[in-house]
Amino acid sequence: MSAYTATVTVRLKRGVLDPEATTTQRALERLGFELEDLRSADQYHIDLDAANADAAEDRAAEMAERLLANPTIHDYTVEIAER
Repeated sequence: MSAYTATVTVRLKRGVLDPEATTTQRALERLGFELEDLRSADQYHIDLDAANADAAEDRAAEMAERLLANPTIHDYTVEIAER
């Protein structure tokens, strides 16, 4: 077994209203920042042991599918790094 850190990023799918991002974008624009678009996301860093990076990625993806993301409204990505 090896130690890995999985980074799972969960964001709303395009077309799903994101009021947090809308509010933040407006505030940034009032501060003088020019933005084309802004989207919010949640990020989870999961330390786990697995036989290899592929197994760690599979476990993190299962966590995302079963709890961290709602597949109806969310997309997610998984990145794996050795610890």
